[in-house]
Order: sequence, then C-alpha cells, then structure tokens
Amino acid sequence: MPKLKTRRSAAKRFKRSGSGKFMRRKAFKNHLLEHKKTSRKNDLSQKSVVKDCDADNVSAMMPYS
Repeated sequence: MPKLKTRRSAAKRFKRSGSGKFMRRKAFKNHLLEHKKTSRKNDLSQKSVVKDCDADNVSAMMPYS
C-alpha cells in the first residue's frame, strides 16, 4: 500500500493540539486593522478549534498528524 501524501496547504493552516483536536487561526486579522478595537484584534490573534463537522476533512488532508 503506498503512503498517503499530506496536503501541504492544510499542513500550513492547521496544527494538532495536545488533546488531538485541530487548531486554526481566525479570519479578519490581515488588513483594515486601524478601525478595529484592540480587544477584538487580541481575540482574533488566539487560535480556535476546528468544528467537528470539518475535522474529518482536515484529518483526511493530513493523514499522519
């Protein structure tokens, strides 16, 4: 059986947490930051957990993580 390849785009976007869940970064932190509150930008800087309905797709893209 051949080895499965990891999708490199997914490997750059998702990481596994210590408990085995996939973590992702939040959107809306790239540009147009002047009018956003500091507390909102700090909240957007935190990592977030991938939803359960999407976790199967992420794990299929990253078979060895």
